[in-house]
Amino acid sequence: MGGEARLGEVAEIIMGQSPPGETYNEHGQGLPFFQGVTDFNYRYPTPRVFCSAPSRIAVPGDILLSVRAPIGRVNVADRKCAIGRGLSIIRPRTPEDARYLEFALRMKEPNWDAIEGSGSVFGNATRRDLEELCLPWPEGANDRCAIAHILGTLDDKIELNRRMNRTLEEMARAIFKSWFVDFDPVRAKAAVRREHPNWTNAQVSRAACPNLKPEIAELFPDRLVNSELGEIPMGWSVRPLPEIMHINPTRSLPKGTLAPYLDMANMPTQGPSPDTCVMREMGSGMKFTNGDTLVARITPCLENGKTAFVDFLADGEVGWGSTEYIVLRPKGTIPPLFAYLLARTDEFRMFAIQQMTGSSGRQRVPAASLEKYRIVTPDIDSPPYLNFGNIVSPMFDRIRASMLQSRTLAALRDALLPKLISGEIWVKDAEKIALQSEKED
Repeated sequence: MGGEARLGEVAEIIMGQSPPGETYNEHGQGLPFFQGVTDFNYRYPTPRVFCSAPSRIAVPGDILLSVRAPIGRVNVADRKCAIGRGLSIIRPRTPEDARYLEFALRMKEPNWDAIEGSGSVFGNATRRDLEELCLPWPEGANDRCAIAHILGTLDDKIELNRRMNRTLEEMARAIFKSWFVDFDPVRAKAAVRREHPNWTNAQVSRAACPNLKPEIAELFPDRLVNSELGEIPMGWSVRPLPEIMHINPTRSLPKGTLAPYLDMANMPTQGPSPDTCVMREMGSGMKFTNGDTLVARITPCLENGKTAFVDFLADGEVGWGSTEYIVLRPKGTIPPLFAYLLARTDEFRMFAIQQMTGSSGRQRVPAASLEKYRIVTPDIDSPPYLNFGNIVSPMFDRIRASMLQSRTLAALRDALLPKLISGEIWVKDAEKIALQSEKED
């Protein structure tokens, strides 16, 4: 099954080109524009910037390969898009080889790391570097398709899990915004109360909030009152953040203790939990336990939304990590996920960005500045918090379970990849292994 081919022999290589800066926008005008790995996700990039006058255009199915440090990272275009100088388009000469070529390039990622470390490409890969890249290339087209099918089945399940997790988190964030930012149940009840002043709370609740369980809808007031932040629910208060949340709470972890470590690079921009946490002796850094929320405080990590919810430690275990994030933990009976979902709101992130100090490009949010953040809340032990936790916690339990499944599938895929390509494992044997893994999950 063995064999090799140079990338230039099996694919067309199109180097990216950045259009004029004035053609960029964040309003959806033109095509999504991807400059480098900042926009990459597990398999498909996420549009943040658009371009009205693209210079280099990728089409759905094109492989996007980073050519600036970190070199060799792979994503796939899932829509027509523009690319800048940090990327290249790898377009298979035979469309049926696209998925196999994607995996072959992914397997080469560590090789690019070694080349970068030697300084031979100086943080950039040229067209010639790419053309001369040697790939494992089974001679039979059917063999390449079979390998791609097995690995792609595992990969597709991982991607499906990621999309489901994103949907679940978006649902939780929408509920948080509705209850604690926009006060939708209160506004709806207030409107019904104005029309029916003699109705009971139960009648108003049923009419105003048909999508909420009656016992939950009845917990919300039916009037809004004026405050320094505008209209807020009657009986709720405008409070400084420290009244409801600990900021950088004290944790016990002596120096030199071997403990889980999370650096800024592994802080997620999407999804609540990091994918990687390593064991390292405690040095100088922030400390956290399960139920804490970690918020990036350095630019551009904060702007990119790096936030993590800690649910990956053993019971009673303390982890530690970068000094470039702030630790938040709710007080009283407020559910831990309240802090994470608050940190994910645009309002909180914009406030934090406005507090940044320091030189350009290395600005930070002083932890003490978050003490000025003011939030509208009911009493700290109020039933709406408990019900909110009961609704969103199962969503995040599902997210956690699917993340663990995806890690198992990814480990299996990565173990099978070189063995399939080298012929060490036959395709039929790999199919049995993949099927057995799916049954176990």
